[in-house]
Amino acid sequence: MIEFIDIHKSFGSKQVLKGVSLTVHKGEIFFIIGASGAGKSVLVKHLIGLLQPDSGRIILDGVEITALKEKDFYPIRKRCAMVFQNATLFDSMTLLDNVALPIRKHRNVSVRKARELAIDKLALVGMQGEAERYPADFGDGMRKKVAIARALTLDPDFVIFDEPTTGIDPISANMIDKLIRRLSDEYGVTSIVISHDLRSIFGVADRIAMIYQGEFMLDGTPADFKSTDNPIIQQFIQGQPEGPMED
Repeated sequence: MIEFIDIHKSFGSKQVLKGVSLTVHKGEIFFIIGASGAGKSVLVKHLIGLLQPDSGRIILDGVEITALKEKDFYPIRKRCAMVFQNATLFDSMTLLDNVALPIRKHRNVSVRKARELAIDKLALVGMQGEAERYPADFGDGMRKKVAIARALTLDPDFVIFDEPTTGIDPISANMIDKLIRRLSDEYGVTSIVISHDLRSIFGVADRIAMIYQGEFMLDGTPADFKSTDNPIIQQFIQGQPEGPMED
């Protein structure tokens, strides 16, 4: 379980998070939604030590990790993998070697064994048949699948997906959604998904929290979001160009 407790974060004079609290339960697919620049990615980067809050606490499975030193975040990052919006694959390496790299770095195994394990992870995302090809051979959707395979190499308990369906075609986006669902249902992976893709949000989320002006407007199920009479949430989920979010 992950707990964010009263998190405040500012950059200069801009206050991005204003006392945000959130609990993510084991095995669920939790979407954090909101407009661009609302602070979605800022919040989750605190979990893996890329940012530290100005105040507040972060608890991972009962252990406070808020103020750990950089080296103490290494084991946290093995348990909490992050798939960034850009796939960040190495263009000069095959898909197989991209996925094998963290295995070779963090596990005491031979190159051959690392590649065998990497093939297993590529198989999870349906890319094992393309293992010897290079990232440039594929579009954004396929590269994101490989990035997910790489994130799974150390068998994390939690995976953070930062805008996983942004900028890819609807078919590829649907494949990514199904993969996130499968990771939860078959492997017990807890997923935190940062998104403003309404199709994805209502297609795969177990629970959703919307952040607006540094605070959460609602934390609930997809049904809760569809039935709420909050005008800000309704404007967002209906994609209306006019409404209170203009202010």
